[in-house]
Amino acid sequence: MTRYLVRRLLQIVPKLVGIGVVSFSLIHLAPGDPIVALAGEYGDAAYYAFMRAKFGLDRPLGEQLLIYLGNVLRGDWGISYTHGRPVAQVILSRLPATLLLMATALALSSTLGVALGMWAARRPHSGSDLAIRVLCLVGYALPVFWSAQMLILLLALQVPLFPVQGMTTARYRYQGLEYVWDVARHMVLPVAAMTLHQLALITRLTRTNLLETLAADFVRTAYAKGLSEWRVLHGHALRNALLPVITVIGGRVGFMFTGAVLTETVFAWPGIGRLLVSATLNRDFPLLMGLFTLVSAAVLVSNLVTDLVYAWLDPRIRYG
Repeated sequence: MTRYLVRRLLQIVPKLVGIGVVSFSLIHLAPGDPIVALAGEYGDAAYYAFMRAKFGLDRPLGEQLLIYLGNVLRGDWGISYTHGRPVAQVILSRLPATLLLMATALALSSTLGVALGMWAARRPHSGSDLAIRVLCLVGYALPVFWSAQMLILLLALQVPLFPVQGMTTARYRYQGLEYVWDVARHMVLPVAAMTLHQLALITRLTRTNLLETLAADFVRTAYAKGLSEWRVLHGHALRNALLPVITVIGGRVGFMFTGAVLTETVFAWPGIGRLLVSATLNRDFPLLMGLFTLVSAAVLVSNLVTDLVYAWLDPRIRYG
């Protein structure tokens, strides 16, 4: 297992380099001029030339790529065009808000999804199973941005229980527990919108795989030994049924660092998702490359962790 882990970790570096080369090429070949987006459409040619020279955009694309890769290897992700600060600082300033939002939604959807899937699989085709399946179908079919807007209309405007937008109340500067409570109130609606969509997929996947596992021979053997339903369900069937669910959750973890673009836009949440939209609209090349590098690394690491969890759940899986 140790050799496998070291080998996979060493493979991450060339993969990130390859992804960086492709991302750099696509970003620079995409339509749009970052200098025009930054300096405006009515600047003169001399000013545009000065700005291109300032940011190194007047050099050949291959030379720009080599300079960028060399800087990244030294830990320098460049300076954001629009923010005027190092890219790493800009991303780190937004990352905690995104991780707070995404991790909460992922934890809720995973826990509740597995629990509801188990409940439905214990009594298949019953009234509760039918209700859970219908709710999951509706929840997965509803677009996230639509459900987010409905939550705002119902729970923020019609019945003013929760704040509409932002992460904190702008007109107050809370401290301590008041600050925590303020952030928690602002989280309720965006977390609910994201959880509803993810919950439906995890619930249906858990139910389907658990029903297949409960029909296996080793489950019937466990019942024949006199084990209780709870012991069979949790100690035998669930571990085997969770492998596909872990795949879905691992994929969500990988993209957790990208933020939820639609949800963050609707609720004006100051996270990575809104930062990605802003960087794309402003053609902020260094910031876009920094975000793509972060997302790529997160996906690669989450895939590795998912494979390790496979081996922990299923002893038959061995990595050499």
